[in-house]
Amino acid sequence: MNVTIESIYLQPTATIESNHPAVRAFAEESAAGAKNQVGTAVALYYAVRDGIRYDPYQVVLRVDGFKASTTLAAGRAWCVPKAILLAACCRALGIPARLGFADVRNHLSTERMRQNMKTDVFLWHGYTEIWLDGRWLKATPAFNVELCHKFRLKPLEFDGRTDSIYHPFDLDGNRHMEYLNFRGEYADTPVEAIADSFRKFYTPLLAATELADFDADVAREVSR
Repeated sequence: MNVTIESIYLQPTATIESNHPAVRAFAEESAAGAKNQVGTAVALYYAVRDGIRYDPYQVVLRVDGFKASTTLAAGRAWCVPKAILLAACCRALGIPARLGFADVRNHLSTERMRQNMKTDVFLWHGYTEIWLDGRWLKATPAFNVELCHKFRLKPLEFDGRTDSIYHPFDLDGNRHMEYLNFRGEYADTPVEAIADSFRKFYTPLLAATELADFDADVAREVSR
């Protein structure tokens, strides 16, 4: 590992709060018993994937809305804050990590989302890149396992040796996720860029989901 990676991707930031006591405690508890960095990263991935429920209605386009400690306290978040929390946990335990972003066509949605987004393209989908055994690996902890079962999606696994990115099809062979454009990797969260895009393209969705219940909408969706 070179000094550049250590100096940039192990540091706490305003959102990747690897020095926050609650984040550090969560990371240490989640990875207890791991024998090496690969095992630690895998344990952290599953702790964030399943310990924090996916909720795309919980979008707060301010720094405090992206903070790892905010996500941990809420117990639910959308893909970007979940990726931030995983990066923070990795950094807290000495594993370099950064954020990656892509624009995707996502077929997991609710009637409320379809009505207000008017598109199935999700800008700034977030994932985590983790430095393991001398290379960067993509890890996507967004969809918790219960949500995958409800939508008949194959849960996304991470073994610490290969990239973990979304499957193109669901368990029934229907389209699930298509990567349209990779935006690159970042040492810190590009809060303003994400906020600008969401305010430009998703204002009706943000207004419609501010007080809405994602779990209730999911229940209605899967019962259709």
